[in-house]
Amino acid sequence: MNPHRGLVSRMSARRGRYCSQRPSPCASITLTRLYCFAVIEHATRRVYVLGVTANPTAAWVTQQARNLMVDLGDHAGDFKFLIRDRDAKFTAMFDEVFRAEGIRIVLTAPQAPRMNAIMERWVGSVRREILDRMLIINAAHLRKVLSEYASHFNRHRPHRALNQASPLRALPDPVDADVKVIRRDRLGGLLHEYAQVA
Repeated sequence: MNPHRGLVSRMSARRGRYCSQRPSPCASITLTRLYCFAVIEHATRRVYVLGVTANPTAAWVTQQARNLMVDLGDHAGDFKFLIRDRDAKFTAMFDEVFRAEGIRIVLTAPQAPRMNAIMERWVGSVRREILDRMLIINAAHLRKVLSEYASHFNRHRPHRALNQASPLRALPDPVDADVKVIRRDRLGGLLHEYAQVA
């Protein structure tokens, strides 16, 4: 079994923003399986890492959903749909957190990862860019690494769907003059961010 695959759910909005949620597993160096619960907005590709645990229970997943609704605040009403898989950890209590905000629950078809393509792509990116190249020690270490990666993903990583912009930063205006570019390494050099210097 692939240690990087796991539970899937997605939040989306038809005339608004789309979003995906997913607890996905990762093996630590002590062979403890750790699960990360993350959310991605489809329209903006913004990622929120909600939590990391070794034992994802229905209560834990529901609490992460509540935390997300609190973090979104008034923006929670922008979402119209939560698309999620049929995992037993997504209980009626989990669904009710979203229904209370007027978000409709839509289930993915069994064994249909393409119904969650945007989240699956993010999980694949995390696996290829970080988890396959780094040993994870424990839950706190995974939380730190994923937080750093989410920050990179949201502020610096270009996305084709956004015309090479990042979720939280628009593309700068083109410059004809000679520009000096500096590189900043993150996560010990696994990620590189480039910026123009005046």
